[in-house]
Amino acid sequence: MEVKALACELPSEAGLPFSRFSCADIAREAIRRGIVASISGRTVWRWLDADAIRPWSYRSWIFPRDQRFAEKAGWVLDLYQGFWEGEALGPDDYVISTDEKTSIQARQRIVEGQGPASERLRRVEFEYQRGGALAYVAAWDVCRAKVFGLCVPTTGIEPYHRLVDLVMGQEPYRSARRVFWIADNGSSHRGEISKRRMAKWYKNAIQVHTPVHASWLNQIEIYFSVLQRKVLTPNEFPDLQAVERRLLDFQAYYETVARPFEWKFTRADLDELLVRLAQHEQRQHQAVA
Repeated sequence: MEVKALACELPSEAGLPFSRFSCADIAREAIRRGIVASISGRTVWRWLDADAIRPWSYRSWIFPRDQRFAEKAGWVLDLYQGFWEGEALGPDDYVISTDEKTSIQARQRIVEGQGPASERLRRVEFEYQRGGALAYVAAWDVCRAKVFGLCVPTTGIEPYHRLVDLVMGQEPYRSARRVFWIADNGSSHRGEISKRRMAKWYKNAIQVHTPVHASWLNQIEIYFSVLQRKVLTPNEFPDLQAVERRLLDFQAYYETVARPFEWKFTRADLDELLVRLAQHEQRQHQAVA
């Protein structure tokens, strides 16, 4: 148990000059502290494996910092469930999820790649020349599984306005009662001023922000993850025109096979998550005290 507790510490807490423990590091530190007279890294690994403790691995994590996190997240989750301000959405209400995918490069490989063959993986040349980068500004109709997108040199209010025009200029959005635009807090659509700007552009459009550091609540990110896997990995394009053509062609293709995402995270799940995070922070404060 003491060895497992040691493995759950940060090396810096023990004054060690590295960021992650290996099994060998833990074994040496256990001996130095007098926990055991001798032990091998293999034995440490076996003990840690029993509880799935892997101190050499980590993942990035951001705790909610928006003071109105629950309120803002609740608005988004309600829209996914078909409600706004406690009332059900009507047949002429629409929900759009939007964001930008920035710095998409055209990597010009020095040698043309080769397709897979029997007992051989596809080959992609390691060396490449940079052919520039562009941004992809996109919107996803949550209920209709429709994709809209533009390729632009850089993001900003003007490219976002063009995307909004692309969507709102066609039916059924042009004549809709309300079109809710879910977006993060990027500079193209940040704060109360962006809500007023959206209302000025289109009277039936309503800007809805996710909380800060909560892009995982934005369904367009799911589409972007599909795009990254199926279109941009591996990155092998002769120029930016080829990147743009592939992005827009995939957008059209995806609509032919797409279905609305099966979103299962609800307000109840959010409440449970926030309780767990509050308990975790409370335990951390108690440990520090």
